[in-house]
Amino acid sequence: MGLLVDGKWQDRWYDTKESGGRFVRGQSQWRDWVTVDGKPAEGRTRGFKAEPGRYHLYVSLACPWAHRTLIFRKLKKLEDVISVSVVHYHMGENGWTFLAEEGATGDTLYGLEFLHQIYTKADPAYSGRVTVPVLWDKKEQTIVNNESSEIIRMLNSAFDEWGDAGIDLYPEALRADIDVINAVVYPAINNGVYRAGFATTQEAYEEAFGELFSTLDRIEETLSRQRYLVGDRITEADWRLFTTLARFDPVYVGHFKCNLRRIADYPNLSNYLRELYQVPGVAETVNLLHIKGHYYGSHKTINPTGIVPVGPEVDYTAPHDRARLLAG
Repeated sequence: MGLLVDGKWQDRWYDTKESGGRFVRGQSQWRDWVTVDGKPAEGRTRGFKAEPGRYHLYVSLACPWAHRTLIFRKLKKLEDVISVSVVHYHMGENGWTFLAEEGATGDTLYGLEFLHQIYTKADPAYSGRVTVPVLWDKKEQTIVNNESSEIIRMLNSAFDEWGDAGIDLYPEALRADIDVINAVVYPAINNGVYRAGFATTQEAYEEAFGELFSTLDRIEETLSRQRYLVGDRITEADWRLFTTLARFDPVYVGHFKCNLRRIADYPNLSNYLRELYQVPGVAETVNLLHIKGHYYGSHKTINPTGIVPVGPEVDYTAPHDRARLLAG
């Protein structure tokens, strides 16, 4: 794990000294939008027009944030509209690499070695973390956006002329409710596992741990009454939670010490996880080799030996019982 400082790569782990041992995630810095007409989105100054073949995603199959974008690309049927490069799952002294093996594709646009070279291609003086996903504009040769929550909303609507316009994962009538549940799930669950795993004091770890499991308990109770997080259909909120749930038992329970309960111990959450996994096309986006290999093999401050555990066994293809609930 590292970052760029004035365009120069530095292999540097997160510094938690000034935050009382708490992991504080930095804000994504590239925040432009692709729009249907190419005009700048509200609050932005630069415009990018939706066009087939113009945009490219850089992703990791291990990363839950990048995983969101792959699910949206799949469900919206945009595979032929937006191309993809997959980084290797091992993140060492040079950060994400384009080693083309074990399901990683290499950099299919420029043949570069490291993801940080994509960042400096867009801005030679860039300072900040080098993260996935990255939405790249092949025409302007620059990064449009590296914030997953915004990229999935672009994929949801900007490319409907060439994708599946019949699928709307952020419907206008449900947006307020989706935003409310996202605001609960993100800090306590999506980022909560990292806050626990990357904590460097007992107090910081227990704080994140408590919030994580109290929120999982809350979601478990919600899912005992309704099939999905919002409304009577799968929405963005479900997919944002799914990518964390899919990694929870294989990685977060052990590696991040999130071990009060497994998702398998929650009847509703575990059935809900299996239902989402079994949505056509989604299983193709889940790669446990990359997921386990990345976390256990790359985080040397947490797992110095780099040994990747063989277990646990998980079966997301087993039958689920979610149809017992009336939608809504």
